[in-house]
Amino acid sequence: MRRMLLLGLLAAFLAPIPAVSAQSFSSDDPIIKRIWAMGMDSSQVGTLAQVLDDSIGPRLTGSPGMKAGNDWLVSMYSRWGIGAENVQYGTWKGWKRGASHFDLIAPRVRSLEGMMLAWSPGTRGKPVDGPVVVLPDAADSAAFAAAISSVKGAYVLISAPELSCRPDSFYKETALPEEFDRMVKERDDYRAAWSARLKRTGLNNKALQLALEGAGARGVLTSNWSRGYGVFRVFDGKTTRVPAAVLGCEDYGLLYRLAEHNQGPVLRVTAESQDLGEVPVFNTIATIPGSDRADEYVVLSAHFDSWDGSSGATDNGTGTVVMMEAMRILKTVLPRPSRTIIVGHWGSEEQGLNGSRAYMADHPKVVEGLQALFNQDNGTGRVAYMSAAGLMGAGAFLADWLSMVPSEITGNFKSFSVPGTPAGGGSDNASVACYGAPGFGLGSLPWDYFSYTWHTNRDTYDKLVLSEVRNNATLTAMLAYQAAQDPDQIPRDRRVMPLNTRTGEQMTWPECTPAARSFSEYTR
Repeated sequence: MRRMLLLGLLAAFLAPIPAVSAQSFSSDDPIIKRIWAMGMDSSQVGTLAQVLDDSIGPRLTGSPGMKAGNDWLVSMYSRWGIGAENVQYGTWKGWKRGASHFDLIAPRVRSLEGMMLAWSPGTRGKPVDGPVVVLPDAADSAAFAAAISSVKGAYVLISAPELSCRPDSFYKETALPEEFDRMVKERDDYRAAWSARLKRTGLNNKALQLALEGAGARGVLTSNWSRGYGVFRVFDGKTTRVPAAVLGCEDYGLLYRLAEHNQGPVLRVTAESQDLGEVPVFNTIATIPGSDRADEYVVLSAHFDSWDGSSGATDNGTGTVVMMEAMRILKTVLPRPSRTIIVGHWGSEEQGLNGSRAYMADHPKVVEGLQALFNQDNGTGRVAYMSAAGLMGAGAFLADWLSMVPSEITGNFKSFSVPGTPAGGGSDNASVACYGAPGFGLGSLPWDYFSYTWHTNRDTYDKLVLSEVRNNATLTAMLAYQAAQDPDQIPRDRRVMPLNTRTGEQMTWPECTPAARSFSEYTR
């Protein structure tokens, strides 16, 4: 029966989807109908997201914002009658961001767009002026070691500038084809030359920044353009005693050209931050206890931490509120599920899935008894991609469950991969896939995710498409309900992995990587 449903669902994906004006239920299951009513007609995702994104804001691992968010999660679940707790998995460098300001003061005055990188020291709130120089170009590591003294007292540019900060899509729309091709070649050649320049230092990124710091640099400046207008990515700083900052594409290019042409750029930096020492870090775990199969589990999964260039709205505030809303609905429609339903709001995903990896290592019974984990972590778009994650029998179960979901949701799917391949480390479903357990990613449509919101200074509440987030919460609740009640358990027979189409080598199942449970492990 499950195989017939799988074939039917695959065929449905290939057929045109007729327009509908009301929900189309394939059965009279009253719980599916109640989930729809709560998820679509009385959704709370907008309210939850506004508080999370605007009031709590970014949730950098080890920051007060992350801990405030953990506590907010516990309070919300308690309000809904769901037991929740913050479970410590390690410690991290505690750090609080303050205000920062970057001003070009010579050869002209201009305030620049930029931010300190995470965990970077500041200037103690005082303005610190210094010339701007480009990373020394040397023939080899010995020559670089001799030249590095030239950075003393200066802010050092350590990234290649972009030749143009126009998105490629604009070039493709307007430029002559040969002009676009010329620009791409020039850009590729320049990047290759810069990569060779970095390689000749003989140092990796962390060692390079520490070497510059040791040579007396006032700070290091980077550029991490997302390829969208006015958008840059904010990651972590590697230095320990001087500020590290990222500047917007246009402003970084301005400084680089001034320095390259010996036009005397001078930068004034005023930056505040607070080192809070080693602090505990947590996953927030909420549980709806099971009844007759309480030692088997359905896990809803979303990382809670974010980078702090902005609000972390689509990475991963959307996944967070999807799982919160699904749990709120399930507690009402299914207060005593057959299997135990857990939601994991993981910490430190951005540093290597540390929260979820630690939880699975510390809770082998959950891994052993896992019926299904559903993870969402790629933006505000509606779920349109699913995979059986390399498990030979999982596709039939997923097809069975999806067949009960109204076509207004499943009709939007773009692909359903069977048997698919296991998650390889891009998000927290990989933390169970490495054990061969059923972990499924709920892949969303992009909505310019990689250009404009992923890890950027523009990942804000206004980027949410709430109708799509409601869709995803409703889908997740329906899948979790059926996974919790299904009398059968997904088998764990693994597929033989295919050849890598790029290298021709045999792919293998991912191995379970130990979690970094401290900042020192992460930066080692």
